[in-house]
Amino acid sequence: MLNNVSKREEWFQKTWIVWAGALLCCALWGSAFPCIKIGYKLFEIEASDTAVQILFAGCRFTLAGIFSVLLGSIPGKKLLRPTKTAIKPICILSMLQTVVQYLFFYIGLAHTSGVKASIIEAVNVFVAILVASVLFRQEKLTVRKLAGCAAGFAGVILINLSGLNLQMSFRGEGFILLSTVAYAFSSVFLKRFSAKHNPVMLSGYQFILGGSIMIATGLLSGGRIRTISLPAAGMLVYLAMLSAVAYSLWGILLKYNPVSKVTVFGFMNPVFGVILSALLLGERDQATGWMSVVSLVLVCVGIYVVNSGNRGGRDSEIGEKG
Repeated sequence: MLNNVSKREEWFQKTWIVWAGALLCCALWGSAFPCIKIGYKLFEIEASDTAVQILFAGCRFTLAGIFSVLLGSIPGKKLLRPTKTAIKPICILSMLQTVVQYLFFYIGLAHTSGVKASIIEAVNVFVAILVASVLFRQEKLTVRKLAGCAAGFAGVILINLSGLNLQMSFRGEGFILLSTVAYAFSSVFLKRFSAKHNPVMLSGYQFILGGSIMIATGLLSGGRIRTISLPAAGMLVYLAMLSAVAYSLWGILLKYNPVSKVTVFGFMNPVFGVILSALLLGERDQATGWMSVVSLVLVCVGIYVVNSGNRGGRDSEIGEKG
């Protein structure tokens, strides 16, 4: 049994597995930016229909939770069930990852562009690294990590100064930023809780709990989904499946690797988000502007700098005497 565990740990710590798995997660999450906006159009949800947006999100995540539990039940050939000790972690993750993050995310995305939202979301990378290092002491905060975060942050700032639309609003870009902070904390907590619990189980049941809360909130606020079509249902299923696959796989990678080694790939979310928003939403002007290109280059530099610090080389810890 211990031998199987060590082999599993060794497998998920392989560099190419981390890269392939993390990039797959980021590609899926990047596609969520334009696909949510397309979903709004298919379900005829207006930017001002906050209650319907919350209801739509709740349906997506409840379905995502069901998918996660079913997928996680296949290896053991029995239904994945939460233990009594997992209830509290599930509640904490549900509030951070699903309820708080996506309440802000869905409302914010309705009031900003897919390209802008995807770039702002990159903030969760350095917030997660800071929280894991400073608050939870899960790893060391080094000069290299800070340098990588600075490069990524420069990209985030730059994208908000570029393009034809320089306007920012608290309900738009501000809400997207708040959602990234909630997500960053959820990544760190997921790393902590997965040491004792199955990360796929945690993912599935936190989605079900959080999605149910959002459905209730949306319905009590007067939200109703009145337009349903086959393309709309297909988009809802895709959004649910991408959440189930991406968050479950992300949790497995976090279980066996340092937070910084995995979350730094979150800088790739904007890359996929920009490309797919340009292709699917026609946001080509903002996606192809030279300042946007420079911002993406800075984001990619941040990935390289932070990830290169996980190769066993000497790196100065913040506060270390030289």
